[in-house]
Amino acid sequence: MQDTLVQTIQIALAPAFLLVATASFLSVIAGRLARVVDRSRHLMELHPKTKGEEHRRLVAELRILDRRMDVINWSIALCVACGIVVCLMVALLFLLGSGQDGLNLPIAASFIIAMLLLLSSLALFLFEVRLAIRTIHVPMELLERQ
Repeated sequence: MQDTLVQTIQIALAPAFLLVATASFLSVIAGRLARVVDRSRHLMELHPKTKGEEHRRLVAELRILDRRMDVINWSIALCVACGIVVCLMVALLFLLGSGQDGLNLPIAASFIIAMLLLLSSLALFLFEVRLAIRTIHVPMELLERQ
């Protein structure tokens, strides 16, 4: 019995590392969301004070920031879902180690689902970074190129 428990814990370590990586990634995404929210709040304060071209640029940036917040929120949701599925997988591994039969397919399915959720979250993160790069570009007239 003790050998089975040790083996089960060893097998459950790989998903536990995946859970740590997912939590670390979640921290990065949450940090980006905080920065986007702070920037949007700053621009919302400036909104009534701007006119003309400056106002147009401010509104355009606010639209992109709003889109970024949506994308980041979806990325966070998928990352959290991945973490939940990984926790479920660890629980299933312990049930398997305790002698429950017929769990191979649910364990494999939970691993595949976790990977798809993480992949989707990473893809949204990449998309959000691309949106951020569009916002950060320096306007051509400020570069004073001919």
